Amino acid sequence: MKILITGKEGQVARCLADKATDHPALDLVFAARSGTEVVLDLAEPETIRAAVRGVRPDVILNAAAYTGVDQAEDEPELAMAINGVAPGILAQEAAALGARIIQISTDYVFDGEKDSPYLPSDPVNPIGVYGKTKLAGEEAVRAATPDFLIVRTAWVYSSYGENFYKTMLRLAETRDKISVVDDQIGNPTSAYDIADGLLAICADWAAGGRKNLGETIHLVGPKAMTWCSFARQIFAESAATGGPSCQVKAITTADYPTKAKRPRNSRLL
Repeated sequence: MKILITGKEGQVARCLADKATDHPALDLVFAARSGTEVVLDLAEPETIRAAVRGVRPDVILNAAAYTGVDQAEDEPELAMAINGVAPGILAQEAAALGARIIQISTDYVFDGEKDSPYLPSDPVNPIGVYGKTKLAGEEAVRAATPDFLIVRTAWVYSSYGENFYKTMLRLAETRDKISVVDDQIGNPTSAYDIADGLLAICADWAAGGRKNLGETIHLVGPKAMTWCSFARQIFAESAATGGPSCQVKAITTADYPTKAKRPRNSRLL
């Protein structure tokens, strides 16, 4: 089974590449905006169509996105082109080939006002541009083909790219104390766990199965915590191996204003 994966340099794509040897039946083809054999820029529709038609995959796994939550408030058109319009084009191209598509989405499609973890069936209500564009991407994929899988995840971390985990360790190298928000809760999720889950689904499909096809699922880490608790866990584990660590001061969202509003509750189930 040939799988075309967008966002070659992203966290999930790089973890998928690391895990590829565990699934010899899967042929992973990675695409990026430049500097690679398969060029695919989600902001440029013609490159999307050319890449898909050139590779002719059995599955398209869209791991690329516009992820600048605050920046999206200033660039709504670009965010929508990448997160909202491009997935629909990918899905249309998949349908034309008789291929399947996996679209990675986010906890930001919810408003965070629920007091318990969100289920895939819960009503969506994004509160910022980023969430609205990711929801548009979900809807575009569903409208284009029945052979889709929407995978929502949250608070992704790894040793690759830019993420909360790496930011905390970097700040600890020069600071004795860091203030971190303690009234937003979610599920920190390893990009490797996401990769394992996605590859297991694709392996089922390669064997003739239809696991989760036509569904929206949540794929997150098992333990919910606040950003403050997550930071403290990061530093405890880092200190245990001789890495950087520092004290963490709990603050409220109001103490750390951002351009984009974040969901108070990002727990997914």
